[in-house]
Amino acid sequence: MIVNTILNYNFLCILFSMASKASGTQKRDGSIARHKAYLHIQRKVASGDLKPGQAVPELAIAKELGISRTPVREALGQLASEGILEQSPNRRATVVNLTRKDIIELYELREALEAYAVGKVARQPVRRAALERLHSLTEAILKLKEELEHSGKSELDDEQMRRFVASDLGFHTLLMRMAANDRILKVVNETRLMIRIFAMRRQGHGVPLLEDIYRQHTEVARAIAAQDPEGAMRAISEHIQVSLQERLEDFEHWEIETSLRLSIPLFYDVRRVPESQ
Repeated sequence: MIVNTILNYNFLCILFSMASKASGTQKRDGSIARHKAYLHIQRKVASGDLKPGQAVPELAIAKELGISRTPVREALGQLASEGILEQSPNRRATVVNLTRKDIIELYELREALEAYAVGKVARQPVRRAALERLHSLTEAILKLKEELEHSGKSELDDEQMRRFVASDLGFHTLLMRMAANDRILKVVNETRLMIRIFAMRRQGHGVPLLEDIYRQHTEVARAIAAQDPEGAMRAISEHIQVSLQERLEDFEHWEIETSLRLSIPLFYDVRRVPESQ
């Protein structure tokens, strides 16, 4: 009797252990799927595949990734909590449409966090490898400027803009990583992504703008190498403020264009009139 009781108890323990492991595996798999969906949707927003005001196709994304709709919904909720998406009461998620006020607030947040982080980095010696990487990312922008000058074009094409974004984003992300504060890095990355939602409306950069960005990045890198926190903070603040003014000009131009398209659509949608026979 006692032996049977012990055997039954051991059997129940084994079943409980198996159930716990299965539950843990399911949770882990669900977490991986949610993170996969989160990154996938984020990339679609950053690349412009999902545009401001556009609904996020939940079912299509689940099929693309080969996962169920549940982790996709969870990812949508996370992106909505970060302000990248908006969710209506019926759970329909759309890419956020930024206002002028949103853009100003995002840049103010960026300036406060990046200036602090850069000041922190410049207060201590920086590894040579990190400085060389900053230099390399900065020189990549100079190379794009020179390519554009030699091409005779007025602005970067799509492929060159992708390279510019990679170099610019890499420069700022490296600075945040050098500050060794994961929370600041996360908030700054989210902020830059939201700004990029509006930036997708921009045309390619021209030579004067590339020259300015190259000079500003160079000033930041030099101040860090010289362990000059005040100079580094001043340089990054000026860089972000200039970027804000450019973005506001873009936004005002976009507002005017949108208003005209709504007011006089025929002016923007001129169709070819057949020639009379």
